[in-house]
Amino acid sequence: MKDGLNFFFFGVYPYIALSIFFLGSLVRFEREQYTWKSDSSQLLRSGSLRWGSNLFHIGIISLFFTHLVGLLTPPAVYHAFGVTTEFKQLLAIIVGAILGIICLIGLLLLIHRRWAEIRIHHNSTHADWVTLLWILLVLAFGLATLFTSVQHTDGAVMIQLGEWSQRIVTFRSGAVGALEGVPLVYRLHMVLGMTLFLIFPFTRLVHVWSGFASVTYLVRPWQLVRPRR
Repeated sequence: MKDGLNFFFFGVYPYIALSIFFLGSLVRFEREQYTWKSDSSQLLRSGSLRWGSNLFHIGIISLFFTHLVGLLTPPAVYHAFGVTTEFKQLLAIIVGAILGIICLIGLLLLIHRRWAEIRIHHNSTHADWVTLLWILLVLAFGLATLFTSVQHTDGAVMIQLGEWSQRIVTFRSGAVGALEGVPLVYRLHMVLGMTLFLIFPFTRLVHVWSGFASVTYLVRPWQLVRPRR
C-alpha cells in the first residue's frame, strides 16, 4: 500500500500534474480567451491591495525560480564554482525563510482583504478561495520543512530532492527510489505543490503566462508610426 502510494504520487502524479498544467493552459487559451485574465479587484476597493499584491508576487515568483534552479542544478555544477553542499543547504534555508515569510504576509493580506471587504467577498468565486487557501497550505508546509532542514545541515535531503526532480524532468527511472527516507513533511509539501500545477489552468493563475509573455516586448522590433498627412 505504502509503496503503491509512493509510486503514484512521486512517479506518476508529477507527469499528470504537468500534463494538465501545460495542455489545460493551452486549451483554455484557445477556447476561453475572455476568461484569460487576473480579474483584478482593484476597482472594487484598493485598500491593502498594493502591499498584499506586491509582497505576494515578489515572494511567490522568487520562490518559484529559486526552487527551479536549486532543484534542477546538479551538485557537480555548483561544486565547480566552489559552492559546497552544506553552504547551498544553509543558503536555501535562509533565502527560503525570507521569501516564504514575505509571500505569506502578502497572501494573508490578500485573504483578509477578500474576506473582510464586502464587495470583494461577494464577487469572489469558489476558484478564488480554493487558489488562495491552497497556496497558503503549500506555503505553510514549505515553511514547516525549514524546521526539519536545520536538523540536516549536511544537505543530504536536499541532494535527494534534487535527484528526484532531475530524474522526473529527464524521464529517467529511479525517481521514486531517490526519495527513500525523505521526511513526510517534504513529501506533503511536494504533493501540495504539484496539485497547485494541476488546478492552475482552471483558475485566475493562468494570467501568469501573460506576465512571462510580456518579457518578449524587450526584444520586439520597433513599431514605426507615421504621422497623418
